[in-house]
Amino acid sequence: MRLLIVGRLSGELIAASKIAMSRGATVTQAESIAQALSVLRAKGADLVMIEVTLPVRELVDALASERIRTPVVACGTATDARAAVAAIQAGAKEYIPLPPDPELIAAVIEAVAADSRSFVWRDPAMEKVVRLAEQIARSEASVLITGESGTGKEVLARYVHSRSQRRDKPFVSVNCAAIPDNLLESELFGHEKGAFTGAVARRIGKFEEANGGTLLLDEISEMDVRLQAKLLRALQERVIDRVGGAQPVKVDIRVLATSNRNLADEVRKGTFREDLLFRLNVVHLRLPPLRERPGDILELATFFAGRYAGVNGLPTRPLSLDAKRLVMRGTWRGNVRELENAMHRAVLLAPGDTIDVDAIRTPDGEALDAAPSEASRAAETAEAVTRALVGRTVADVERDLILDTLDHCLGNRTHAARILGISIRTLRNKLSEYVAEGIPVAEPGATRSAA
Repeated sequence: MRLLIVGRLSGELIAASKIAMSRGATVTQAESIAQALSVLRAKGADLVMIEVTLPVRELVDALASERIRTPVVACGTATDARAAVAAIQAGAKEYIPLPPDPELIAAVIEAVAADSRSFVWRDPAMEKVVRLAEQIARSEASVLITGESGTGKEVLARYVHSRSQRRDKPFVSVNCAAIPDNLLESELFGHEKGAFTGAVARRIGKFEEANGGTLLLDEISEMDVRLQAKLLRALQERVIDRVGGAQPVKVDIRVLATSNRNLADEVRKGTFREDLLFRLNVVHLRLPPLRERPGDILELATFFAGRYAGVNGLPTRPLSLDAKRLVMRGTWRGNVRELENAMHRAVLLAPGDTIDVDAIRTPDGEALDAAPSEASRAAETAEAVTRALVGRTVADVERDLILDTLDHCLGNRTHAARILGISIRTLRNKLSEYVAEGIPVAEPGATRSAA
């Protein structure tokens, strides 16, 4: 994680710097806003920590004007409450009191390094995806990650990076759908001073910022086809051309890409280059939607409930049985992202010692859409069967299974034995025991109810 500290390195800031480095961060220092912007243009950073006595708003506004999306936190003496409030109002994401608390510094760094998200799964459908991701993580192959919106494509990309040989180098993400076409080129490849109106200084792009590490091209299907040609050259030759530049720049990166569209269909439509698809799609990881991985729903809901309780300073509370059933029946068209938002709201709205159904709402405050899906009905049935078995002996369960199967086969012993996977002799011995105990047994051609 790359930390940029803006301000004079007094004793307190030196202590914060040492704590950050002990937690694995690479620390750079700038004494002024202008110097900080120069560092960001030339090297980039994952987090900026600025002394609260400096003009925080000036830095935040400058970052916004140059489309540098690095988060900013302010720091200052613990007694400087007014400055702390002003810093937050100016656009700082957080305020860290000085002298620094090692645990607080560590928490901020960890939150940025992990992008405030964890990779949680339990369902067998996700297990296959994760195992493949782990298998190819240490390679240099490009990876295409596809799936519906909200399934966690960027989270999986970060998971691949964290297990790669580049894990100690930068992970840089650029959302191709969020940046206008006329700006995306300079965002990716950088620009020279004066290359266009507003280019006040040379600035490196995401390719150079990710040098040595991993570059994620998020929602790459939204990239204009003309820019795809320049991207293809960068991937093939490992060199880029800054906008307005005269000399090519070598880069060493691994590229991951995500899309919520079928790129083969986009190729047929003429909106995506086939040769670029071949270059990106060395390994394909498909993230299933939440409805295809019901085993993850409660696991994720519990995880998000715990996380947002901690974030909001609330006690961790379990979901009630009815709330669990409601969550399992939810359609979750927005997948994991929708579930995460619902659990965040539920943590804030739940009044009691548990999170109940009344707290699980849509953003508009309406009841959750709980039309039962096939997967949720199967999960409910399995839960009901499990509850029905609890407290019973193995002999009782075995007897009911044998007699129910015999009813299903209309008393045909041979057919029932085949379904049960036992010999006809074992079945007959069991039935003889039941008859001796006075338990009704279906006769050939009939069921117990018709006997």
